[in-house]
Amino acid sequence: MDLHNACVATGKLYENDNIVEAAPEPLKETEKYEREIVWKNVFYIVYFHIASVYGAYLLFTSASFMTFLFAVFVFVFSGLGITCGAHRLYAHCAFKATTPLKVLLIIMNCMAFEDSIYEWVRNHRVHHKFTETTADPHDSRRGFFFAHCGWLMVRKHPDVKKKGKTIDLSDLESDKLIMWQKKYYKYLMPFWTFLVPTIIPVFGWGETWNNAFHIAGMLRYTYLTNMVWLVNSAAHIYGMRPYDKNINPRENNIVSVLTLGEGWHNYHHVFPWDYRTSELGFFRYNFTLKFIDFFSKIGWAYDLKCVSQNMIRKRALRTGDGSYSHPDMTVWGWNDKDMLEEEKNETVVLYKMKTNTIKANNIK
Repeated sequence: MDLHNACVATGKLYENDNIVEAAPEPLKETEKYEREIVWKNVFYIVYFHIASVYGAYLLFTSASFMTFLFAVFVFVFSGLGITCGAHRLYAHCAFKATTPLKVLLIIMNCMAFEDSIYEWVRNHRVHHKFTETTADPHDSRRGFFFAHCGWLMVRKHPDVKKKGKTIDLSDLESDKLIMWQKKYYKYLMPFWTFLVPTIIPVFGWGETWNNAFHIAGMLRYTYLTNMVWLVNSAAHIYGMRPYDKNINPRENNIVSVLTLGEGWHNYHHVFPWDYRTSELGFFRYNFTLKFIDFFSKIGWAYDLKCVSQNMIRKRALRTGDGSYSHPDMTVWGWNDKDMLEEEKNETVVLYKMKTNTIKANNIK
């Protein structure tokens, strides 16, 4: 696999065809800037959360069980528009998709209301290229709240815009579907995010307009948004770093469950072109992976990129924090079939018997 051409958003340095991200430096005084609060965004975020609390109240007091099930379905449906579409397909070029799947993912993405795919990908590629620097849109060094949602409440640091101009987005700009969504996003988003999830429960099983809007619309959207934000906050602060201890992104089981498989963040920042975003053994928490695999079987997804087990193991042993463990690496002893040949070749055997003479020797 040509890692240098796999995707433009892969990391900072290359070392023996592995991605090596530089360790984040402490925030320097000269890098600080005077924050300017964007009150419009603050109002929206506060309103959405208040409306979602009201939606939760309605869910337990007057809504039908069908409305609850529908809200869960819309959460997964719209969530995949981010995890599979904007993230794995477009931001990291981890696999390719046919036009029908692209159209489906664009609809899903519109329902997620996380900005157009073009804008989302630009921010995410900047995040990967300049993780934990002043050019990182949601720099986790500034604290949990800032990384979670505070970054949306203030003007971007000048470095975010400056470095953002260096990111190659030509692949998106040449995609007519992506540019069409970008052009009409202000019309597509409200239709798919709020109108469709409200209309279906009302005409489908007689739910009230108030319940449908605040549960399938507001509550579902706000919950999804917070789950996506957890990848920026919790998955950069809490968890282990088995693949690279020198970067902040971490492996977080809880975030992985809540985000359909996006919480294996230490692995993802080391190998961002891997369509799985996790290593074999953790697939049970990776619903997005199952979704992509399904469409690969019917021919809608193809050229799925993943990292070899040997490369993963070597990187973990070289830069990990020592917590790396994998079922395929577990052996019962010397002649276990899963024992690697290089481990045997590098094993030192002392006092080896040879022509009735006992002496120390290395296995050659």
